[in-house]
Amino acid sequence: MSLLRKIRATGKVAEPAPPRPPADALPPSVRERARELGGSAQVRCVDAGSCNGCEIEIANAFGPVYDVERYGARLVASPRHADLALVTGPVTRNMADALRGTVAAMPQPALVVALGDCALNQGEFAGAYGVEGAVGDVVPVDVHVPGCPPRPEDIVTALRTVTGR
Repeated sequence: MSLLRKIRATGKVAEPAPPRPPADALPPSVRERARELGGSAQVRCVDAGSCNGCEIEIANAFGPVYDVERYGARLVASPRHADLALVTGPVTRNMADALRGTVAAMPQPALVVALGDCALNQGEFAGAYGVEGAVGDVVPVDVHVPGCPPRPEDIVTALRTVTGR
């Protein structure tokens, strides 16, 4: 019972929300498709061949400290339920068709976010024999999040830009 009293006395402890991203942060064509999502986005994460550094930061962004779900982004297990594909890593030869199939299975308007330097320009894996290319070489990319790995704050900002919240 003493723990419950302590929780009640302390109340909510959280960082204040950062300012809302500007409305013109996305190109007009992407902004229109993002507006169709109605302020929430179901997110499917796809590891196309990364070192898993970005996945750790994604877990932090969806964890209790950054809590990106309060801004309308939610992880889903199936691309059929997803509005947005969050793709990490360079696209390996074995993952190229799987990534294309995942994006094709998503209902429209589907958005693709390339997360991390490897997804943007192959990063450390550029020129490797098993790499097909960057995410933009395999599927059209709508939002880019640079960094190796990107900070959770940057991931939250990118997802807030898409949801508009």
